[in-house]
Amino acid sequence: MAQVTITINNREYAVACEDGQEGRLILLARMLDEKAKMLTKASGQVNENMLLALVGLLLADELSELKKGAAPVQENNGADEARIREIDEEISGQIKSLCQAINSVASKLNLL
Repeated sequence: MAQVTITINNREYAVACEDGQEGRLILLARMLDEKAKMLTKASGQVNENMLLALVGLLLADELSELKKGAAPVQENNGADEARIREIDEEISGQIKSLCQAINSVASKLNLL
């Protein structure tokens, strides 16, 4: 059994995985880290529990949207992965815009 150290939101975690899965685990951790950084950048520092919940909700939402429009996957190929990355970037941009709009409204409410 292999062990990999991953970093999410500037915190390191030692995680065990099956031999040969280290690269995949690092890739998945980078995805989580990107989501965590996006959320903390958009909404300021949040506690770890809230960050975990928000990242989980983002990923669950993305998965749900992908399942709605996706036919059953027979074979995974590069085109599928590229499309998933494209959708991920698009959704990330939309979420970032939404966070900025929410922060703007919150700032205006604080001025009242």
